[in-house]
Amino acid sequence: MSNSTYNKMWVDTHEDLEYLLKQEISAQIARPQTDRVVIFQMLATFYIKYVQIFRSMEVLYDQIVHPQKRRVIHHVLEGIMGRILELKNEMVKLEFSEFHYCDDILQDLKLTPEDLEIPIPRYFIKDKLQVLKIRQNILEQILSETSTSTSKEQGRIVKALTLEQAILIIQISERARQGRLRAKFMLEIRMQEEKDRLSKYRIASTLAPEIAAIRIQKVWRGYTGRKIAKKERAEEMIFIEMAPPPNFEQPSPAQLQVQKTALQRHVVQEVHEVEYQKALISLKEQVRAVEGMDIKETLQEKIRQWFVECRNTTGRFPDFPDAEKGGSAAIFASKTPQEVLQEFAAQGGRRKKKKEKKDKNEEKKKKKKKKVKANKEEEEDGWKIAESHFLPTVEEGQNTFEVIWKNRNEDSNPSQKYVAELIKEEKRKEVELEIRVQVDELMRQELKNLKLAVDRDKGSKKKGGKKKKAKKGKKKKKEKDFTMHRTIDSLYEELIREGLLVRPRNVQLSDFLGEYNYLGTTLRQTDIEPMPSLLDVRQLIALYGILPLGSQAVHEKAPLVKSLLLAGPSGVGKKMLVHALCTETGANLFNLSPHNTAGKYPGKIGLKMMIHMVFKVARMLQPSVVWIDNAEKVFYKKVPKMEKQLEPKRLKKSFPKILKSIKAEDRVLIVGTTRRPFDAELKSFCRGFQKIVLIPRPDYTSRFVLWRNFIQQNGGILTNSLDLSSLAKVTDGYTQGHLSQAAKYILTEQRIKQLYTKPLTAIEFIVPLARQDPVFKEEEEAFKIWYAKTPLGKKRAKAAKEQESDQGKEKEKKGKNEKKKGKKKK
Repeated sequence: MSNSTYNKMWVDTHEDLEYLLKQEISAQIARPQTDRVVIFQMLATFYIKYVQIFRSMEVLYDQIVHPQKRRVIHHVLEGIMGRILELKNEMVKLEFSEFHYCDDILQDLKLTPEDLEIPIPRYFIKDKLQVLKIRQNILEQILSETSTSTSKEQGRIVKALTLEQAILIIQISERARQGRLRAKFMLEIRMQEEKDRLSKYRIASTLAPEIAAIRIQKVWRGYTGRKIAKKERAEEMIFIEMAPPPNFEQPSPAQLQVQKTALQRHVVQEVHEVEYQKALISLKEQVRAVEGMDIKETLQEKIRQWFVECRNTTGRFPDFPDAEKGGSAAIFASKTPQEVLQEFAAQGGRRKKKKEKKDKNEEKKKKKKKKVKANKEEEEDGWKIAESHFLPTVEEGQNTFEVIWKNRNEDSNPSQKYVAELIKEEKRKEVELEIRVQVDELMRQELKNLKLAVDRDKGSKKKGGKKKKAKKGKKKKKEKDFTMHRTIDSLYEELIREGLLVRPRNVQLSDFLGEYNYLGTTLRQTDIEPMPSLLDVRQLIALYGILPLGSQAVHEKAPLVKSLLLAGPSGVGKKMLVHALCTETGANLFNLSPHNTAGKYPGKIGLKMMIHMVFKVARMLQPSVVWIDNAEKVFYKKVPKMEKQLEPKRLKKSFPKILKSIKAEDRVLIVGTTRRPFDAELKSFCRGFQKIVLIPRPDYTSRFVLWRNFIQQNGGILTNSLDLSSLAKVTDGYTQGHLSQAAKYILTEQRIKQLYTKPLTAIEFIVPLARQDPVFKEEEEAFKIWYAKTPLGKKRAKAAKEQESDQGKEKEKKGKNEKKKGKKKK
């Protein structure tokens, strides 16, 4: 795509954004609403439209090469990300659920569920690629040193075997030897039997040559006919789009060309960015050299005029503001010299009117309180959209686009390099601020000289009143820095050596495969709470984890999520999501799981030291993810005897303090994973984790997608002999981990070589799956029951009961009205 295409796309996106902002403003002005369905549709519509704008803005920021345009897009992009998170928070509060289904709105907007996918901005990694590479090299170097030292120590140790263990090893090896000999012997027997069978057919045939030829022709014609029919059937299925073409999975030449041009545009971006950074320095010096003296003279003239006008009106020269108060900038900030003089003359009269104003203000406050109470009563009857922290950011970016870029003629800039005029405008302000500081110093001295010469004022001190002692508030206790004299690099290295800072696996969030729940809205309309789909879970990870960790501005203003819990049966991909979270944002991964911290930093002081080190490094090298695997063990109801030595509840008491210490400016997220949440104390568990995401086993559509992907990943070939639909139906209850293991078990090197002669069948994958235990309905019900006891689950159950009672009352009213109408007719 060309520069003009992306510029047109940018204009179209801002038109959509302008229309959406007008809708938001009208919604804020409108009266409070009471119908929950209407409220949800409004929020969901805004959410979907913002997601569409977010997707196009992310593409524009990645591909536009103009450095100044990219800064405007980045500003808008962060505002849109924050607004999406705010709308999501409002939808959760309204529906008391983390998962939402808006199929009817998607149909009205002519969109598919795939259009709701939250894109992950590529600049999260791209902008700090060099830092991540350096950090990864240090991590690999330290890990290699620790692994070599541990392997040497293990090599020196010689394990002493008991007599029973030695006999068992000998027995195993002897039985294996005998098994190999027996297999060799049986192979020779089978080969001999095959030779004998073939020798019988070598006997000369008694058939006539003509009959033999006819039989051979019959077999050959049948074979070729079946082959042609099979080929024609496959072509027909492709033609009617019931089957994909043979090279459907492979990228087309057009797609390859698009990828190539995208990479080329990234190179051009870097070149233009370097030129822009150089221009910022050179053009600033140019503005200083050319316009510096003029700016200085105009500032001096303005300040002198202010001196003279103040002298004429008040009879004395004014006091010059200090540098801390802004100097001369505070005098002329959005005010003319005449306005400043009027305010200066009116200061004496203000003191006399203060008492009168106090009395009036008290009366006004009383009236306001009454009005506020009345307004609150009105607002309680309805719902109104909450104030946004990000709408001003989006509006500012929209105004910048309209004022500077919308009607700008760029025919003279086909290569999309920086615009020097805009840089000069920015740098002119910076130069003016720098010169103003110098001018202020000169004018302060000049004012002193004027006062000495005209007013004969030798700086006599004014009698000031007694300074009131400031009330001393309660001093907050500062946290002790146990590692005050240590560098971050040394702490980083120690945490790696202790195994508390680990290397995340290179997994993308898109690798967490699944399908959408296409019956979510239908089930909710029939008062059945559907299980979330895997792609709904993936969307929540992007919203609550990746977007806030990737952007500092979004994390500071968006609804703060300090901790996140991923609950679900084993094998559903909880650990994979944690690693994907780190990969997509370039975050450090700290492992504070009970099995990993056992025996490390013992005692209370050791525990404080460990927590202090982990969170100090996490804040200094943010973004960071603190992972607690088997999080239920930290909040055990009762610790099992086998695990008492591990001390799994070490972090329980300090967990609330850890959460309090995480602030909006700290891009640190605590992520817990659990497969047995019912073993933990519910209250403390839910207090520790703000957001709880329940990950279910895959449904039919997700299993179909997973089977296809796992088979192709391991070198398998999909043919008509492999009935994926039946395989997905039969494997109900099995998780992603089970399916992946089965695919790896079947698709060995030997089996892959046989694929062209012996295609895969569905029954082959049943044998390895039969050896594993699926997720039974009892376990799934246990997760549902546990989730219903969480704060959000309780709120949803309460709202459902209230809705049922309201519906019952409405039916009773209708019945009474019908009875009255019947009596009147009689």
